[in-house]
Amino acid sequence: MKKSDFYYDLPQQLIAQHPLEKRDNSRLLLLDKNSGEIRHTVFSDIVNLLNKGDCLVLNETRVIPARLLGHVENSVGKIELLLLKRLTKTDWEVMTRPGKRAAKGKRFVFGNGLIAAEVLDVINLGNRIVRFEYDGIFEEVLDKVGLVPLPPYITEKLEDKNRYQTVYAKYDGSSAAPTAGLHFTEELLDSLVKKGVDIVRVTLHVGMGTFRPVKAENIEEHIMHSEYYRIDRSAAESINAAKREGRKVIAVGTTSLRVLEGASDDFGVLHESEGETDIFIYPGYRFKVVDYLITNFHLPESTLIMLVSAMAGRENILSAYREAIKEKYRFFSFGDAMFITDSDTIRREKKNE
Repeated sequence: MKKSDFYYDLPQQLIAQHPLEKRDNSRLLLLDKNSGEIRHTVFSDIVNLLNKGDCLVLNETRVIPARLLGHVENSVGKIELLLLKRLTKTDWEVMTRPGKRAAKGKRFVFGNGLIAAEVLDVINLGNRIVRFEYDGIFEEVLDKVGLVPLPPYITEKLEDKNRYQTVYAKYDGSSAAPTAGLHFTEELLDSLVKKGVDIVRVTLHVGMGTFRPVKAENIEEHIMHSEYYRIDRSAAESINAAKREGRKVIAVGTTSLRVLEGASDDFGVLHESEGETDIFIYPGYRFKVVDYLITNFHLPESTLIMLVSAMAGRENILSAYREAIKEKYRFFSFGDAMFITDSDTIRREKKNE
């Protein structure tokens, strides 16, 4: 299968540059993953589209101010670091720009000296291992120095940095937001609980590898980035019970989906676990745990559009994207959402019309 099989042409003006004033006012495209039928509604209607007993899985990761702007020590040369993965108390895997200024042994200064860093090694894909030096608690210093690491296609300033967090974000560690979760409000989640939807929480720290382009034309040759995940015993037991009882498991975002599919055994059973997952899901993959997916619209030729194509079929996905473009949906991180589901949900939405 070729990378070009997942290309679509997106008008630049449809890339959302800022979040809506109210999170759940975003539009929601419903896609029957089997027939390809499409319906249009608003995200707040998700309460009416889910059933009592459905298992909704959220990713509780929290975005850290992972973008550091500084200079080379004893030089005016500018440097930018993007924190990807914490390795020890002081050591991180990072992306650097420009890379030519980040050779092994180079030292950098950020925030007028609040943080210093030294390059320990150059590793795969051009990333670096750096060691930070600082006084006090790293997270507190980082909060003073670091910036919200918005994706490169967002060029406008974000006035409220909390809008790049989900309302249920809990555990620090992501370099990018699990954007499908940005549409939920606390009131919407309360309504789902009152309806009897089983809300389960897992963690996957999103890395900027999410935005790394696929360079291999044969997608099977693509090297997938790895990301830290954790699923506790309670979450595993709740999801296993839903599967045994024939209740639907709905992942909120591709990150939650990757936790469930990457951590499950050959029989689709989950256990308490944590570690790294580099699962790459593309058409032909057989899902073991996840039935439905709530997701945003993804970049052309990205691993994420390949993932959603695995769930709904490439032609169905590209058809849905063409419809979204025709209807002027807002795309990417601050954009509108899609619910990949089945005919029962489509019928329910028609009744609610």
